[in-house]
Amino acid sequence: MAQQEGARDGGGGDIEAVRRLNAAYNTIKSELRKMIVGQEKVIDQVLIAIFARGHCLLIGVPGLAKTMLIKTLARTLSLSFSRIQFTPDLMPSDITGTEVIQEEKGSGQRSFKFLRGPIFANIILADEINRTPPKTQAALLESMQEYQVTAGGKRHDIELPFFVLATQNPIEQEGTYPLPEAQQDRFMFNILVEYPTEDEELEIMKLTTANYEAELKTVLSGDEIRSLQEIVRKVPVSDHVIRYAMRLARGTRVGTPGVPSFIKDWVSWGAGPRATQYLVLGGKARAILHGRFYVTTEDIKAVAKPVLRHRIITNFSAEAEGVTRDAIVEKLIETLPAEGEGAKDAGLPEVLGSKNAE
Repeated sequence: MAQQEGARDGGGGDIEAVRRLNAAYNTIKSELRKMIVGQEKVIDQVLIAIFARGHCLLIGVPGLAKTMLIKTLARTLSLSFSRIQFTPDLMPSDITGTEVIQEEKGSGQRSFKFLRGPIFANIILADEINRTPPKTQAALLESMQEYQVTAGGKRHDIELPFFVLATQNPIEQEGTYPLPEAQQDRFMFNILVEYPTEDEELEIMKLTTANYEAELKTVLSGDEIRSLQEIVRKVPVSDHVIRYAMRLARGTRVGTPGVPSFIKDWVSWGAGPRATQYLVLGGKARAILHGRFYVTTEDIKAVAKPVLRHRIITNFSAEAEGVTRDAIVEKLIETLPAEGEGAKDAGLPEVLGSKNAE
């Protein structure tokens, strides 16, 4: 109850920050549309992950503007950007950096100096992450989880905000190294980048075959993003919304009592507790981006697929029947009823257009 009162009464700064973030969200999308045609869901999910301090894995065939989206986003957010092209011969030190011996000219003394690798940027594009061996893939793990790099026994902090946006080609599997499930779990979202519609493809042709250069303006700085990430964490969530997120995650686990029969038929392993954390955080970020200082079960449903699709391991029966992970998540949402919608139950104001929010 104290948390809810804080949402009502502590309004000044936080409510104003929600308005700022909602306005920034709309401006960012407008700027991205200068370079990116369509892909509304992809853009929304990437922005949700960024403001929830998460990392993304983007899956799509070549030529769908995955790299362009990430580069444009970095420019719009005024963040430093590094693109790492993953190849079979890439070494961990090529990502994190390496120590070299340097000699002082005057004294002749030698000492080790750490030369920072491309991982020391705000936004990292890990292009075709499954093309490099597991040892090199694992070099990202410490940075993604701890926001640091350890080299020569010394810790080197990475400047925040920090996001890893990795891409994969789902078609060509020859000469690739699939990400282990434990490493996939580090990514908040698994985002599917699909083909454009006919009208979108026509617009893409007009845009990319002409002498067109978009002028992008900066919307948010790194300091502003960090501040808004803190606001996202403060968004109150009703217990029934958290329980709904828990039921979705727990409902994918075969050994949990009372799970639907189709889970036992099609799933080998389900999502762990980190999935529930990301469902709640994703719901918070989505609510804020849409101008609300409360989370509903609809917010949880909206982020369920990107959170759960890479945390469910299907069995042979599902593959034989052509049942996809997304289909399992959809069926789970249909099967598990959501209790009342939390904004009204919690007595929280609608932030935009509400007199109570003032």
